[in-house]
Amino acid sequence: MLCAAAHNTYVKTWAGWAYVATVIDCATKMVIGWSIADHMRCDLIVSAMNMARGRMPLADGCVFHSDRGVQYTSRQFRKYIADAGMRQSMGRTGVCWNNAMAESFFAALKNELVYRTAFPTIRHARSAIAEYIEVFYNRKRIHSGLGYRTPAEVLQELQETPKAA
Repeated sequence: MLCAAAHNTYVKTWAGWAYVATVIDCATKMVIGWSIADHMRCDLIVSAMNMARGRMPLADGCVFHSDRGVQYTSRQFRKYIADAGMRQSMGRTGVCWNNAMAESFFAALKNELVYRTAFPTIRHARSAIAEYIEVFYNRKRIHSGLGYRTPAEVLQELQETPKAA
């Protein structure tokens, strides 16, 4: 992975808010890391990053795009990024271009799942969102920006392409 975009959002449940953080591979648009909790502290983002790093190797100097949320600007997260050998990228306040991919994912998540579903608990939201990401979004949902292929298809093609010497 050379580049990742991250963002977080919130989902209403009958038991309170569920906060969702994602890490998206910029080359494939695949959600490679995600975390859901009843808080929006830095640990939520670190958990999503740990999942992403466990699933996909990071290139040296991998760029991590995010907004200027307090979680992403915290000392804890900046140290995490530095220790991981990544570079952090944030746009100016009010500029969405650095995080457009993550915003697009959350728009799809909310329109295709969240606004159509009542979640009694955070556990119910976590289960439904996990299924949406892992079963539908990454493996079945086609993307015009990927030539009407799924993120999983693009990842497979990238993995099968011989590396230049």
